[in-house]
Amino acid sequence: MTSLRSTPSQTVGPFLHIGLIRDDGPFAVPAETPGAVWIRGRVLDGAGTAIDDAMVETWQVDPGSDESSCGRRGFARSDTRSGSYGIYTVVPGPVGEGEQAPHLDMSVFARGLLHRVVTRVYFPEHAERHPSDPVLATVPPERRDTLIAVRDGDGYLFDVRLQGDRETVFFDV
Repeated sequence: MTSLRSTPSQTVGPFLHIGLIRDDGPFAVPAETPGAVWIRGRVLDGAGTAIDDAMVETWQVDPGSDESSCGRRGFARSDTRSGSYGIYTVVPGPVGEGEQAPHLDMSVFARGLLHRVVTRVYFPEHAERHPSDPVLATVPPERRDTLIAVRDGDGYLFDVRLQGDRETVFFDV
């Protein structure tokens, strides 16, 4: 009798972005939107090497609205084939009754991951709201900076470190 091996579990990628990335994918807002910015970054592995076959999705509350008032949620998707991702959006408004600081929700899909990882991107100009954000308050103080974008040129820089030194904080959703 022949013994059968179990089927290995499947990881995300490496071609997960095929059919998922469109030309307008990185645009959460139209190109000429007043106040729009780029959020750019790399998805880094444990050795600090940029992953060139990952996909990043973001979604957010529009400025001037919040989830409780059914504000449209901006959505964008970018691959990392060039070594980095880029999302064109506006800095979001506060969430809920204003208790959550403005932030983007971000999912990262990459080879070797069994499931997407989920994080948040907070903005430095809202630092006064960070201490009262109920989600950010659950993060150890010494790791909170892994969730805060850095102002850079025409927007922000936010690298996602999947593991290792200064690993980005991920949330179990």
